[in-house]
Amino acid sequence: MEQKIRRDLNLGNNLRRLRGEKGLSQEKLCAELQRRGCDIGRTTYAKYESGELNVRASVIVALKKIYGCSYDEFFAGLE
Repeated sequence: MEQKIRRDLNLGNNLRRLRGEKGLSQEKLCAELQRRGCDIGRTTYAKYESGELNVRASVIVALKKIYGCSYDEFFAGLE
């Protein structure tokens, strides 16, 4: 039987907050991610923020560099 992975909306909220703090649209952020080697489209990224998809570790590493934040910022408020 296939087990479903629980999606955690807090991570999506943190992604949205960090992007907003940098003043980036999803389109501009995805363009920067692609420039850094992460093949992420806006639709996929929107699913990260809405909690519909889990974020790959390589994307979190790239986002950390773009935002200049600690990894803790991505997981703030998670239990």
